[in-house]
Amino acid sequence: MIATIIRKELMMLFISPLAWVLLAAIQLILTWFFLIRLDAFLEIQPQMLQIANPPGVTEMIVSPVFALAAIVLMMIAPVLSMRLFAEERRNHTLGFLLAAPVSITAIVLGKFLALMIFFAIIVILIALLSLSLLLGGVLDMGLIASNLLGLFFLTACFSALGLYFSSLTAQPAIAAVTSLAALLGLWMIDLAASETEGWLHYFSLLKYFRYFNQGLIDTLAISYFLLFMVAFLVLTIRRLEGERLHD
Repeated sequence: MIATIIRKELMMLFISPLAWVLLAAIQLILTWFFLIRLDAFLEIQPQMLQIANPPGVTEMIVSPVFALAAIVLMMIAPVLSMRLFAEERRNHTLGFLLAAPVSITAIVLGKFLALMIFFAIIVILIALLSLSLLLGGVLDMGLIASNLLGLFFLTACFSALGLYFSSLTAQPAIAAVTSLAALLGLWMIDLAASETEGWLHYFSLLKYFRYFNQGLIDTLAISYFLLFMVAFLVLTIRRLEGERLHD
């Protein structure tokens, strides 16, 4: 049943022009930034040859691209997740879905995994963009793998949070705005706490992604990502179970 829900959600996602526009826009932004970093690297390469143990092409080009990708995906994740439950509630089809002989867990996981497949496509395209540098140099494959893993965990957290806010309202726009506000709030407290040496930045998703962006696969970061993701998925399940019982 989960596979059926995944197929349905992917079909609805890819027949929408919004998904294709976002996919094209993301690739355009990241490719533009990638070429800017590549041009800057080529300009300073003669000077870097005079430095002992200079940073490589992966550190100078690939890592910044993944860092920008994290910000871009944070902005577009609420747009993709807003319709998953809110649109069904607005169209009065959520009641039929909840009345079907399918567990709420299967419904939530099906929609979540469908969104993750879409994000996986984006992550793969970023990986291919990075690997294109192999045509002219050597890459740190460990650093690239670390960034890919971190970005995958990050998008999973974005998706889980967006799914929860989508389950709270019948207005997709409200779901998008509130989930984006929550993600921006986590980012802002990270920036503010970093300047004041506070403890609030420990709640920021992007703080933990920076470990992966630097090539560090940290078990604390993985644990935080998993707890964040599971917490919002469970909240979504509980929210819909309460609605099913009420109906």
